Amino acid sequence: MNGYMKDFKTMKRILSGLIIAAALGASCSAAVEKARKSPLVSSSKPNIVMVITDDQGYGDMGNRGNPIIKTPNLDRLHDESVRFTNYHVSTTCAPSRGSLMTGRHCNRLNVFHTITGRSLLWEDERLLPQVLAENGYVNGMFGKWHLGDNYPFRPEDRGFHEVVRHGAGGITQGPDYWRNDYFDDTYWHNGELEAYEGYCTDVFFEEAMEFIEANKEQPFFAYISTNAPHAPYNVPEEYYNLYKDVPELPDRFKRFYGMITNIDDNMQRLEEKLDALGLRENTILIFTTDNGTAGGNRIYDGGLRGSKGSVYEGGHRVPFFVRWPAGGVEGGYDVDRLVAHYDVLPTFVDLLGLQFTPVKPLDGKSFARLFHDAEAEWPNRILYMDTQRKQNLLKYQTYTVMDERWRLVNGNELYDVTTDLAQTQNVIESHPEVAARLAEGYERWWQSFESERLNERYAYIKVGSQYENPSRISAHDMLTGKHLHVWHQYGAANASQGTGRWKVEFVEDGEYRISLRRFPVESGLPINATFPEEERRLELDRVFPASVKDDFTAAYLYVAGLSGERKIQEGQEAVSYTGFVPAGRYDMEAQLIDAAGRVYPAYYVEIEKL
Repeated sequence: MNGYMKDFKTMKRILSGLIIAAALGASCSAAVEKARKSPLVSSSKPNIVMVITDDQGYGDMGNRGNPIIKTPNLDRLHDESVRFTNYHVSTTCAPSRGSLMTGRHCNRLNVFHTITGRSLLWEDERLLPQVLAENGYVNGMFGKWHLGDNYPFRPEDRGFHEVVRHGAGGITQGPDYWRNDYFDDTYWHNGELEAYEGYCTDVFFEEAMEFIEANKEQPFFAYISTNAPHAPYNVPEEYYNLYKDVPELPDRFKRFYGMITNIDDNMQRLEEKLDALGLRENTILIFTTDNGTAGGNRIYDGGLRGSKGSVYEGGHRVPFFVRWPAGGVEGGYDVDRLVAHYDVLPTFVDLLGLQFTPVKPLDGKSFARLFHDAEAEWPNRILYMDTQRKQNLLKYQTYTVMDERWRLVNGNELYDVTTDLAQTQNVIESHPEVAARLAEGYERWWQSFESERLNERYAYIKVGSQYENPSRISAHDMLTGKHLHVWHQYGAANASQGTGRWKVEFVEDGEYRISLRRFPVESGLPINATFPEEERRLELDRVFPASVKDDFTAAYLYVAGLSGERKIQEGQEAVSYTGFVPAGRYDMEAQLIDAAGRVYPAYYVEIEKL
């Protein structure tokens, strides 16, 4: 970024901080508007900085015994923190983030998948940033959100005053800006597209640090949610080179480890910023991850079985470090009590004395007492994690039932993790009474979902509102059982097949234009565009695939009173339908059809109230 633009952005951030200090921020969302009316709390309230990385597992740090990876700054934070060594999350990205934000199990939230409309967090849930904003905090979110890319699901609609984010669950996925590749990308800044220079992780930390400096005179929550080390493993060459000559590392993991070491360097920059601003003592600094490792267990498993997506410990037991010197939370010791991501919100409420009345029952419980006493009284709870990844919730779908000592996996495996953390000895035949007790707990837990009739509910993207118009919708959120890669930009390039529908709410009567596209508007590409495979930065980088399909002949739309098939003309970027739509909730089908009559989704749909 050139000096002028960086100075201009810094000035904008400082001015934004001053405005927020006076009025708790200006946001277009109703949730933040409500928060703005709340009184400021005392400036003695601690700041909160939470760093959550993507697909980094329990063993992907030096402090967990990994002999190869270089993470000196995370190792130092580990030594200075209270470490929750029996902390559990969901087994994949969006579900963990939903629970972290709400204090509720992801299955209750419509966030039990990462795509197909089942990662849009119910509009009527109350989130951690909303609670903090109502208690006088100014909130910033930087990086990966993965709980919805359209109104009313975006972070700026859910209590965050300052937002810099990529789209969907990872850079290069469908809702993300076209052909972002981790370097010099375009992100959404408070709802508007803005170009940035630099590597994605560096950008997100830099934006977070500018937010921190601009708001240093008031309590703030900085949520730094990196997309690294998630695939496609693009990494600056200097970090790749740190592991280039390590013979036991396959090339994928040279990049994976390089991404983590880059995060580690950014942790040092963050620590230096907090020190320079005099904020270190009264800042709660948390480091954690969203699920188990994306394959890092093949190199070093940290003593755990399984990886991302698995219901064995390696899929959901992750690091959780907390340091707060002014609150006496430091010193470098382990707490081995069973806690989970949905405990975090009630813990903050308890720890900070926040005013909060849940509108729905929480699954979480405050573990604040454990910050100062690892042996404090703590109930032997039964907790549940599962890997759904279906269109609807499915009972007995890949699950684990946990208490302090035992793990019941899929109903037919039982492990004593106090003596067999690696889960190598199935002892169900020796302890049938334990398996029966945990199985009974699972039945009661599942009944709570059935009583809420969750499979009958859907999250609706709202269009035609003052908060987002036009709305840029992608096949990432299309409800479908046959998705292959339609949710990804690569799927648009490859012309992956799939059919389905979107749930869309038109918030007002009016004239609307609905445009069906293969490629997003910012690409400038016609529906039948072809292009070659992208060149690589590094020899083994994953590259944007070629587009060779050029025989789409028609488009089809069905929503409300607008429907019909239309021919695609040569060089046409979008097929548009215009007409009156009454306010209401609708199923929408939007398709592209090729010369052989095969049906594909419109990978991008733009809806604009005229």
